[in-house]
Amino acid sequence: MRSPVHRDYKLLKCDYIDETIRETAVTQTLVSIRELKSRLSHYLRLTRNGESVVITDRGLPIGRIVPIGQDLEQRLVAMRETGMALWSGQKLRHRKPVGKLIGRKTVAQLLVEDRE
Repeated sequence: MRSPVHRDYKLLKCDYIDETIRETAVTQTLVSIRELKSRLSHYLRLTRNGESVVITDRGLPIGRIVPIGQDLEQRLVAMRETGMALWSGQKLRHRKPVGKLIGRKTVAQLLVEDRE
């Protein structure tokens, strides 16, 4: 049985959660801090099964527990579905370098030298 605090939402392209937003791709579970503390094992089980859990403080999202171990392609697909990334599917065009190095040192060597 679900507690009254526990709700499922489908998020639209936004950084905040509004009760009216329930439209596109990824289902995420909202949980308050108190509920998360009392039922942490349950929410970790949801995460193991591939579901994201959004943690709220007084109704405002403050964090997210996301599944780990997805390969790059799965993560990119999820980002496109939630609107976190936009991609036309085409390869990037070649661009000219912004600056040129003078001498024989690489950029990495210059960075290490600069940090010392």
